[in-house]
Amino acid sequence: MLLFRSEETADAWCAAHGRLRGGLVTLGQLWHLAVAWYANRLTPESRRPGPEEIPGIFAAIGLSGPFWDIARR
Repeated sequence: MLLFRSEETADAWCAAHGRLRGGLVTLGQLWHLAVAWYANRLTPESRRPGPEEIPGIFAAIGLSGPFWDIARR
């Protein structure tokens, strides 16, 4: 994971390093993703979200598009 000041900065870095740009998230979205992903981490029933739950988590925090479509992977 790399942190950038803006989409333009991310695009410039990708161009300079010959990389395709992946998904971008804001720090707020990253926080909400972590909260959802690890919500039950300290319980005996702790588990990662299953494939059927992940699209809903992504949609709830505004992550959409081909990069976030796990069915395409």
